[in-house]
Amino acid sequence: MKITKIDDSVLIRSYLEGDEKSLEKLILKHKDRVFGYVYLIVKDRDIANDIFQDTFMKVVNTMKKGKYNEEGKFIQWVLRIAHNLAIDHFRFKKRMPTTSGGDDYDIFDLIGLEDDNMEEKLISDQIKSDVVKLMEHLPKDQLEVLKMRLFFEMSFKDIAEETNVSINTALGRMRYALMNLRKLVKERNIELSC
Repeated sequence: MKITKIDDSVLIRSYLEGDEKSLEKLILKHKDRVFGYVYLIVKDRDIANDIFQDTFMKVVNTMKKGKYNEEGKFIQWVLRIAHNLAIDHFRFKKRMPTTSGGDDYDIFDLIGLEDDNMEEKLISDQIKSDVVKLMEHLPKDQLEVLKMRLFFEMSFKDIAEETNVSINTALGRMRYALMNLRKLVKERNIELSC
């Protein structure tokens, strides 16, 4: 039987019952998709490889602690972990200032660079906050599709599978969600640009 044909829940159950080979099969089954997804975000092979390994370490630790809830959504769960770790990588990188100034390095040079963008960041944060508040006014099915697409960057095919609808229905819900958001922005006279 090909690895891709074996159901994830079977491999997970087998691994939790002590079969280490099942974990290897599970990783092999999804490695290309997870690594490719991370690589698209970080655009660096070494960093993507580190995040890929960290992702599966987190997966294994969660499963060993008995905290994984099998709902037939294993790959979406793994991609969410990978996504969060990739975002954490960028957050950490942003906090670690680098400079090529050598001995003449002056901390105030760095501070000056940050100040220029502070106003833009505040405006951007406010826009995001406004949009998130508006999203809560959407019908549940539209909100679900919008979150999956924007926050988890899922394809419409995956969204359709996750929500048990056709791709056209998922696309339609996304379209209506965006139309309703535009309508809410107009009704509330909210400015969504810098």
